[in-house]
Amino acid sequence: EVQLVESGGGLVQAGGSLTLSCAASGFTFDNYAIGWFRQAPGKEREGISCISGGDGSTYYADSVKGRFTISSDSAKNTVYLQMVSLKAEDTAVYYCAATAHSAMYYNVATLFDYWGQGTQVTVSS
Repeated sequence: EVQLVESGGGLVQAGGSLTLSCAASGFTFDNYAIGWFRQAPGKEREGISCISGGDGSTYYADSVKGRFTISSDSAKNTVYLQMVSLKAEDTAVYYCAATAHSAMYYNVATLFDYWGQGTQVTVSS
């Protein structure tokens, strides 16, 4: 059974930092790209970053570039999203998802086959 389990969300002040984790199981980690999406109330789901399980290539949306860093630990089948300089507009439910397609499609939610349950990130201003 494929599972993606996010953790690490919470409440943080603007300018603060959080690191999200996504623990994956049930599929061959190296054959997939793992991405992070977020969805704020009343807004569409936004793809923000993705990392290739094969060569470690990374992609970022402009909205998070320079502030968020995606990384992976293949031994633990875990992907991380380090978030710094958080802003109120980063408040959202954050989801990790897996795709057999290239990580360059980080913002195409329909190409992602497996999804976690989401973790809430709230940034207070």
